[in-house]
Amino acid sequence: MTKTINVGLLGCGFMGRTHSNAYSQVNHFFELEYKPVLKACYGREQDLEVLKKFQKMWGYESIETDWKKLIARNDIDLIDVVAPNFLHHDMVIAAAEAGKIIVCEKPMAMSLNEAEKMVAAVEKAGVANMVMFNYRRVPAVSLFKQVVEEGRIGKPFHYRAVYNQDYTISQKVPQGGSALWRLDAKIAGSGVTGDLLAHSIDTAEWINGPIKKVVAYTEIFIKERPHAETGKMEPITIDDACMFLAIFENGSIGTFESTRYARGRKNYSSMELNGERGAAYFNLEEPEYLQFFRYADPDTGNKIEDHLTGWQKILVTNGEHPYMSKYWVPGTTIGYEHTFINAMSDFLKSIEDGTQFQPNFRTAMRTQKVCDAVIQSAKEGRWIEI
Repeated sequence: MTKTINVGLLGCGFMGRTHSNAYSQVNHFFELEYKPVLKACYGREQDLEVLKKFQKMWGYESIETDWKKLIARNDIDLIDVVAPNFLHHDMVIAAAEAGKIIVCEKPMAMSLNEAEKMVAAVEKAGVANMVMFNYRRVPAVSLFKQVVEEGRIGKPFHYRAVYNQDYTISQKVPQGGSALWRLDAKIAGSGVTGDLLAHSIDTAEWINGPIKKVVAYTEIFIKERPHAETGKMEPITIDDACMFLAIFENGSIGTFESTRYARGRKNYSSMELNGERGAAYFNLEEPEYLQFFRYADPDTGNKIEDHLTGWQKILVTNGEHPYMSKYWVPGTTIGYEHTFINAMSDFLKSIEDGTQFQPNFRTAMRTQKVCDAVIQSAKEGRWIEI
């Protein structure tokens, strides 16, 4: 018999749409014991018309303009935090104290100090929890992880991650407001480090193990912008671009780069791992493909025939590939929205089984720790141990 989980969504912006779609679609593709019900969504009083439009579009039963009231409601089982970053800490702690299941967008917090308090509250409450690092659930990225675990890469030497966009190049782009709060340090905490590289860091440590130390450099290309709500010119204090070197605990070395000033790159997130027996490469702008270089047999370690070496471009759409048996026939692709559906399926399954979902708040706190170390290194100009 299907059990319902009543969802209370805190936020009605872009990420609210992705999460709402996942709740609406997950039971259409995955056989699960639990079925999410879109019970209530929150938005600010000044955004009431936007909130009402959001409610109508996604089918939430009710709205709230006070997030504390929504969390306190007895008919809410799960709190999903998709509000701007500066609100995550208070919302998550309140939800934990109310005994709710918690889902939170990344980055989980504004700082490691906040993250530690959130983890303490969630673990004290003993509630099921997840942080939405959805790119782990891209089938090709999950296959990347599988290839590494099968020993097909062998001893790792190099890890390279790039996450580039281009939407803030124009000096006319303002900061702040409901659309561009990610450029406002008081709201976002950090720039590309927390917004984009958090994804890259989470995936890197998931695939290649913990990062041991980092050295970083950040840049702000446009020093001030008009604020969307006041029209006044205000300084920009978050990173427009970040690059850092990393040493992993397994001895491999890594390079990470991110910017919002890469003309022509819209959501270009790539990762490459080079090892003794092979290599793998993924690019989010072609999410249906995993590129794999086979050099040596994972069982024997012997080099394969010379005429069979070379990069293979694997179309990750077959039933044997991660998640793909739940969707269409081989050769047909899935998209960005399905990464959230896949993540939600795994989370609901973990509630059903009583297992611990990954990444949870403690795992996400580790990513926050690396992000904070990157920012610290850029400020101090030195290596920072993780």
